[in-house]
Order: sequence, then structure tokens, then C-alpha cells
Amino acid sequence: MSRPGIALAMHPGRTEHVLPDRLLDRLESLGRLLDREPLQTFADERARRLLSEMEILITGWGAPYVGRDVLSTAGGLKMIAHAAGTVKGLIDEDIFRAGIAVSHAAEANAVPVAEFTLAAILFAGKQVFRFRDTYVADRNRDRTHPMQRLTIGNYGRTVGIIGASRIGRRVIELLKPFNFKIILFDPTLSASECAAIGVEKADLDTLMRSADIVSLHAPSLPSTQHMIDAQGLALMKDGATLINTARGAIIDEAALLATLSTGRIDAIIDVTDPEIPEPASAFYDLPNVFLTPHIAGAVGLERTRLGEMAVDEIERYLTGQPLEYAITLADLDTIA
Repeated sequence: MSRPGIALAMHPGRTEHVLPDRLLDRLESLGRLLDREPLQTFADERARRLLSEMEILITGWGAPYVGRDVLSTAGGLKMIAHAAGTVKGLIDEDIFRAGIAVSHAAEANAVPVAEFTLAAILFAGKQVFRFRDTYVADRNRDRTHPMQRLTIGNYGRTVGIIGASRIGRRVIELLKPFNFKIILFDPTLSASECAAIGVEKADLDTLMRSADIVSLHAPSLPSTQHMIDAQGLALMKDGATLINTARGAIIDEAALLATLSTGRIDAIIDVTDPEIPEPASAFYDLPNVFLTPHIAGAVGLERTRLGEMAVDEIERYLTGQPLEYAITLADLDTIA
């Protein structure tokens, strides 16, 4: 039996550490790794040669669009293992209709996002950023000592999770060792299903009104666009913190910036809409905003989890086992 051809398609500058040598060696043991240098286009002669020989394609960040034109060249294509999160905007629906197995590594990317969120929640509860700014500005502790008497800290606080996604559920698990009350808004879950994962079901208004810290983990869909609006933000407690590691479009950002400008709430923002705010955006300047450049997901060595998950899926496929992280055409309507 001939060994299946395996090709890579991703941007090397965006995917360093995804497939270190040990994983490339493992791919060599599973099939014929046609070229260790990833494709960045499907239109040149090298790409046409590799596509004609491959059965398995590993994609990643910066991969060219996998459309119907790829099918005409890659007649033997049987599986795509995406060594990153969402496949939306990367893999055409015709690929699924052609019966090609598709897998993604969103579960691996969820790990660092959940870890980032846990750190953000703990820092928000303890008002770490405000202490830091005050201490650095004063260069003494005249104001930070009295701040310790405020009703801050992480004991007995209420954390509101919006969306029981794979990341939302991981965050819930990470929070369990702490003395938090966890409430969840997710219309797809019943009260008993929420109780089974250790949280209390709440409607969105109740969550926004009750939580000391609100963390967003819903997918970006037409139905969730601007689900956090001016009305919801107005319900938040004075001194509460909003954390967004999901997608910027979930929040009405004009309403968020208007609320933040009052100083009434704080925000930890890793994602915005547009992805990079305009240079004049108040996100950069407001003292009650901690802004990061979409780094909650896998960076640096964390990216190796993505490659490991993709190679594991390829091994399952080649040994006749079901894929653990398969994506179907129907899934595209609900995944992020």
C-alpha cells in the first residue's frame, strides 16, 4: 500500500513553532511529507505538483483559500487538518460537499485563551492594573495603602460567563478552585445542564447586572453581533470589569467606549472591531482599559499544541479511527 502524500499550507512567519522538527519527523513516519516548506499559494508550479500528489493537507494561519479550484488539481485529496482555530473563510463549502474530512485545532487554541482569561479575571478582581498605575505615578504608597481597604479582591465575587463555548467551559473549569460564584448566559443550555457544569443559569440582563466580572466567550455570528450594547453596559455595576477574548463584533464598541469614558467600569480587551483600532481610538488612551493585540490565543511555544492536535488527527485518520475534532458543513453555522 502506498504511503499517503502530505503537504503543508500556511504562512511560515505566522506559524513558527506549530510544526517543529519532531512533528515533521512524525509526519514522515505516517506518510510521505512532500515538502517541509509550506505552500503559500496554490497557483504556482510547485503547488500544482504537490497538490497532485497529496492525500492530506495541513493548513494553518496564512494559508491560501482552499476552494473548488484546489479540487481540480488535488484529485486525491481526502483530508484537511487545520492546525489553527476556525476554518471559516479558509475552506470552501464545496470541500465539505466533496466528502473530504476536515479537522481543526480550535480545542488546542482554547487552552491559552482560557488561561489568559483566568489571569485577567484574577487581576481584575484584585484591581492589579489600578494599583500598578497609581504606584508608578506616585512612586510611594500613600494612595495604594488605603486602596487595600476597598471592596476588592477575589473572595466571594460573581463572575459572569457569556457563552458555554469550548473556551467558556474551560474558563469555568479553571475558576472552580477559587471562591467565585459563576453565572452563565447561554440560551442553548437548560438550568439543569448549567448545574451539571457547576454554574447557575442566568439571562443576559441578570448576568450583566449581577456580575463583578463579565467575560465574553460567545461566537461571532449574525445573532451575536452587538449583543453587548448600551443597555447591557448600563446594567453593569460600578467598578465591574468587562473582559473580551472572543470577537470585537460581539460588543457595540461605540457604546462601550462611551461607557468606559465615564470611568464607571473597567475593561480588558484582547479583540476589537476592526481588528486593529484606529490610531486615534480611545482604547489606546483610557486609563481603565487594558488593551492587548489579540494575544490570548496561541503564541510562541503554545502554537505547538496546534500542530500536535493536527498530527494526532492525521494518525487517527490513517489508522481508521474517528476524528476527535471533525468539522462538518452544518457546523459552519454555529462555530466561531
